[in-house]
Parts: sequence; structure tokens; C-alpha cells
Amino acid sequence: MSTTPYPLLTSVDDPADLRRLSRAELKQLATELRAFVLDSVSKTGGHLSSNLGTVELTVALHHVFHTPEDRLVWDVGHQTYPHKILTGRRERMATLRQLGGLSGFPQRAESEYDTFGTAHSSTSISAALGMALAAKQRGEERHCVAIIGDGAMTAGMAFEALNNAGVADANLLVILNDNDMSISPPVGALNRYLAQLMSGQFYAKARDVGKSVLKNAPPLLELAKRFEQQAKGMVVPATLFEKFGFNYIGPIDGHDLDSLIPTLENIKGLKGPQFLHVVTKKGQGYKLAEADPVAYHGPGKFDPEVGLTKPATPPKQTFTQVFGQWLCDMAARDMRLVGITPAMREGSGMVEFHQRFPDRYYDVGIAEQHAVTFAGGMACEGVKPVVAIYSTFLQRAYDQLIHDVALQNLPVVFALDRAGLVGADGATHAGAYDIAFVRCIPNMSLACPADERECRQLLSTAYEQNHPVAVRYPRGSGAGVAPLADLDGLPFGKGEIRRQRKGAAGNGPRIAILAFGTLLYPALAAGEALDATVANMRWVKPLDTALLLEIAASHDALVTVEEGSVMGGAGSAVCEALNAAGLALPVLQLGLPDAFIEHGDPAKLLALQGLDAAGIQRAITQRFIAAS
Repeated sequence: MSTTPYPLLTSVDDPADLRRLSRAELKQLATELRAFVLDSVSKTGGHLSSNLGTVELTVALHHVFHTPEDRLVWDVGHQTYPHKILTGRRERMATLRQLGGLSGFPQRAESEYDTFGTAHSSTSISAALGMALAAKQRGEERHCVAIIGDGAMTAGMAFEALNNAGVADANLLVILNDNDMSISPPVGALNRYLAQLMSGQFYAKARDVGKSVLKNAPPLLELAKRFEQQAKGMVVPATLFEKFGFNYIGPIDGHDLDSLIPTLENIKGLKGPQFLHVVTKKGQGYKLAEADPVAYHGPGKFDPEVGLTKPATPPKQTFTQVFGQWLCDMAARDMRLVGITPAMREGSGMVEFHQRFPDRYYDVGIAEQHAVTFAGGMACEGVKPVVAIYSTFLQRAYDQLIHDVALQNLPVVFALDRAGLVGADGATHAGAYDIAFVRCIPNMSLACPADERECRQLLSTAYEQNHPVAVRYPRGSGAGVAPLADLDGLPFGKGEIRRQRKGAAGNGPRIAILAFGTLLYPALAAGEALDATVANMRWVKPLDTALLLEIAASHDALVTVEEGSVMGGAGSAVCEALNAAGLALPVLQLGLPDAFIEHGDPAKLLALQGLDAAGIQRAITQRFIAAS
């Protein structure tokens, strides 16, 4: 007799093994899989609530469809741990979100079962439709399934894809994983029967025969259509999707394999676009996560028997918390302030603001494009919008940033959280490009606070301006410099010298390090070791050219340091300014390379890119000192 706590799960090395199991064994497998997910995430940290909610759905999909030949596209992708476990990666789950380990999201390079890389929301329907039509063009028979959450369905891109798919001649299944509502009474035995009935061949054939018989009698055909719509509408919500051209089925219980498997098997035999609505519960099977799915959305390591606990010593204040407190304090002072978030209330530190100023809080859903233009509209009417958005998500609203805000020079403040490397979430969530893509936009300004105190001060400075300003800051805590209680800002567009070179002329090359953002502190350490001048530049745009030219006049070489893309970044701005002034001075640009940086511990990732104190010192020595 097996002593493993997961006897069935350990026998499943790929979905082919799963497809040989009986219905009763599949139910046992789901129980073991849920327990394994909980145990694994508690040891590594990661997304928990969403993954506990997709266990049965994942089992059913891999049982019914012949993956990887049939394509599964997950959206947003942070609910794919069960999928990873069942597709040959069970033993690697201990490396989840660690350097060199498994990604927390689907990744094509990681497995043939990860058919499309996802981590930003609302892309699955577009990708799966592309796959379905590509298969048709190549003469290949396969099923393409998009699994999308109810939150991701709020994005316009999802509806653009639905609009296209409804008129495309493609066999596409869209599964709406609805985990935002409880399973109501209609989602029971009767509804299970109706879902299976509407997905069955009899219903499809009967409907087609009825249409062919009645096509020569338009009034009767129209009456039949209306009857069908009304009959389905009485028991089926969201018939909106039928208007897009989909055959809507559901809602069904997403934790009931006796409902999921027969329904999916029936749908597998249907042609054209199908839409299955399943209802799941975040945190399913783990009472603590069920009770508080937000807290268990992305926990660190914890004891499943105890649950999440407060640390013995309070952690340092994060930049996100600094922003949240500033937002509340500025809102108390200025009634014009409104806070806008594209569905990132907790992540952006807006919980207290929402509680204290509910009438001035706007969560627009996962709709970054709308969020930016919405802010522009409010700014037109004398309101002062503050858009709290992750750097990586602002990429999705770049056209709106240019055309709807900057072109009209509207005073919108953009609080860019998660600037730079983000660690465990990896390349999809890294804020590597905002410096490059913001600084090239006319009317836009961009500030890079070096620590928590400057973050609060520069947010105030940004708010005082009458044009669009972005303030970028990283995930987590910084140097630990406590913010001041007041709301005073710092001089607009001005930096400062933080360390002055002490050596006399002739004692080696005179080097100045120009630091943008939180890398000021490792730059100061490197500057101390090398006796270099260190400037805290604070602003990428407007660049403090007066300070730059002053430093250039008294130094032999400059080094720029930024936690962002070197290509087009702050270092490029310095080189452009020197060129405009007719100065030919050697400049070493340190920052993120022209490559996507994988997931891992943030400090280790920075060190690997040479952006810690030792790396900065080493790069300067190799370039300027060793050669002198």
C-alpha cells in the first residue's frame, strides 16, 4: 500500500495518464491536487486562491481534450499551477517563481502544454481564435479553448475578440471562469441538466432542423427564434454572448466533475464558437482562503495549519504604502482629487482611500486604456485625477497616454508602481520601459524618487503641476527613509549632489555617478569606494541640465545608473543633453539590458545585471580606472 499522501497524483506524469482514470478516480485526483497545490504554495509563496479555484476545471479540461494537440490558453495565467502539476512539472513546483525555476505564469519555453504566454489579462480569446483559424488554414483538426476569468472579461480586448470570433468560421470554446459570485440555487441539478441538454447534439440538430423547416415561413421562424431566446433567458444569464454569435451554455458548477466532464464532452462535438460559463469559488477547499481570498491571492510562505500571521517585527514601509498614505492626505487637503485604478485597489495601496473617500474612488476594472482616457475626461472638467497603475500595465494604454492626456496637456498624475524589476512575477510584470516610453512624449514629466521620503515629496510636486506627470517607484521597500508628515514637494526638475569627490586633481580620473531612482544608494556605496561624485538626479524629464553641465565641467567621465531599460532611458537623456551642449564626455550607461529578465529574488536579479554596489563599482573600474 502506498505511503505517499498523493497516490493518484504521483501516478499522473502527463494528461495521457489522467485520461485513463475513471470518474471516481478523477474526483480523488482533484482532492489530492488541491492538497498538493496548498502544500506547495505554502512553501514557496505564490498565487493561491485562484489556483485552488481551478482544480476541477483543469482536471476536466485535460481529461476531455487531447492536450497538447488541443490548445488550452489560460487568462490571466496566475491560476495555472494545477495545469503545470498535471503536465509533467509536479516535481519542479518547489522551484516556483525562483531564479532558474518554474514561472508563475504559462510560458511557451517551459512546456509544450503552455500554448501561449500570458500574464497580462484578457488576451486568451484573441490568441485562441488565432490558433483556431491557423489550424483551419493548415487543414488541421484541433480544439482551441480560452479560459478567461470574470475580471479579465471587463477589458475591451476580450470583447474585441468576441466580436471577431462570433463571425469567424472557427471551432472555438471560450470558458468564462466566474469566481466573483456565489453558486446560486439555479446552479444545481436542474441547471446541470439544462447545460448538458443545450450542449448536446440533439439540441443542436433540432435547432438546425427547425430553422431549415421554418426558413420559408419568416414569421414562424422569427417566432421560434424568440421562443428559444426567451426559454433560454429564463434559466441562463448573460445571453449577451449569444448576440456576439456564440452558443451560450451554463452557468454550471465549476467544482462538479459530474457536470463539467459531460458538458465539455458534448461541446467537443459542436461546431462554431461556443461559450461555457462555469462558476467557481476562489480558495475552494481551504477555508481560510475561502473566507479571505484577497489575503490569500498571492501570499508568501506560511503554515497551512495556522494560516497567514503577522510578522514578529513590522516590515519596513513600502513605496505602495507611502503612495496610499499620500493619496489620503492630499485628498483630505484638496477636494478636487480623485483616485483611479484599473482593478488594482489592493496592489496599488488604495484600500484606505476607498474606505475614506468612496465618492472619489474609481475602479474601472481591468481596462487600462479606459482608465487613462477616463482620467483625461475628468481633468477637462477641473478635477485632479491620480491614476495608480503598475508600470507594466501602463504599456497597455500608451496611445491613450499620448493622444488623450499628453497631447491635450491635461494635469493627470500617474503613480507608476512596480517600476524596475519585480522579482518573482518575472518579465511580464517588470517595469523596465516606462522611462524610455514616457520621456519621449511632449508635455510629460517623469520623476524617480530615491527613497520613501522623496516618493511622498515628488508625488506632491507632481500634483502641483498643470501638466501630466508620472512618478515611478519600485515594488516593496527602499532605503527605509521615513516620509515627512507634511505635503511639501521638492523643486520641480531639480536634482542634488549627494556626495562630492574628495581627491585632488591628478589622483585618477574624476568620475561622477548620476543616479536615477532607488539605485542612488548602491551608487553612493560605489562612489564611496571609488571616491566618485554622486548626484541624485530625481527627474528624468525635465532633466536637470544645469546640474548636469556643472558636473560635466568638473569631471572626466560620467556614469548613469537606472533601474530601467538602457535603450532610450535616463542615460540616453544625459547623452542627448551633452550632445546638445556640444560636450564630448565619456558616459557609461548602466541599467537593464536589451533582454527580458526572468523571475527570481529582486536583489539577486539586480546583482546579476551589475546594478548592486559591487556591480556598479566593478563596471566603473573596468571602464575608466583599470584602463587609466
